[in-house]
Amino acid sequence: MDLSPLLRFHINNVGDPFKESALGLHSKEFEVEVLDWFAQLWEIKKDEYWGYVTNGGTEGNLQGLLLGRELLPDGILYTSRESHYSIFKAARMYRMECKIIATLTTGEIDCNDLRAKLILNKDKPAIINVTIGTTFKGAIDNLDLVIKTLEECGLSEDRFYIHCDAAYWAYYPFLGQDPKLTFKQPVGSVSVSAHKLLDATITGSRNGHAPIFIWYGLSMKGYKGIQEDVNKCLIRARYLRDRLRNAGISTMLNEFSIIVIFERPLDHEFIRHWQLSCVGNMAHIVVMPHVTVEMLDDFFDGLVRKRSVWYRHGNVQPPCLADEIGISNCSCLDHGKGL
Repeated sequence: MDLSPLLRFHINNVGDPFKESALGLHSKEFEVEVLDWFAQLWEIKKDEYWGYVTNGGTEGNLQGLLLGRELLPDGILYTSRESHYSIFKAARMYRMECKIIATLTTGEIDCNDLRAKLILNKDKPAIINVTIGTTFKGAIDNLDLVIKTLEECGLSEDRFYIHCDAAYWAYYPFLGQDPKLTFKQPVGSVSVSAHKLLDATITGSRNGHAPIFIWYGLSMKGYKGIQEDVNKCLIRARYLRDRLRNAGISTMLNEFSIIVIFERPLDHEFIRHWQLSCVGNMAHIVVMPHVTVEMLDDFFDGLVRKRSVWYRHGNVQPPCLADEIGISNCSCLDHGKGL
């Protein structure tokens, strides 16, 4: 509401945020402050980086991979099979050769498969997409291991480019855990969602309201406030995971993730009501700051009631998720001792 008066104006941040605009009504000063905030978070000096507030996560990935392709025109794109769809869209748009890398059960990139494919194509540079929080499982690719794999395959830093798709995993630096995401590592670009080389940005005219909204949120909360939100999300995600597990429901939560994966409900209306995202026999809940313990309890209680109906007569059994989330996380009749 504090910013609602701005909606009366057409604020256009056309072009490079670091260059003066010919349009009088823009918010580039706010945009640069937002960029400086994240630059400090990712440990890169003000005069050593460039960036902008995009129209969304897809555009951020398109921009990052475009820079990699321009630096290494004959480079091959390597990305895990659980990468965001925009990575594969970028490969098609830029006509890049793309090698899809297998993943571990957690959803993390399999560096053994990455190594094998790098060796097969050792004569060409590598453009690597590292996912800091996959869309469905919330898996975090091991950046340090990816870099080590590149080095072991004989690729020097001038022959590889790393783009990190952090999406809404902007909270990762607030965990204070290793491995950290920082530009002190040989990383070329990072894209995060807080909600180009033509004209410098992929799009020309850009929404001038978005940088102000992001700046306002960062200013109001500050580092400490965001860190508190992150901790609340992690605690609540673990709370839901534990409630599901104790009820004998297959579930998985990756370390430092806020995405809780569990067996897909059988009732389409239940899925629609809770706006669940589903893949195969799996569903997930993303525990964002607005998700309260009361909401999680309401969801859990409803799921338990529904399951008592779905599986009442034994004609239908809960699905086995051992292949998708690992045997230790599966509570089917075979792996969960009938829970």
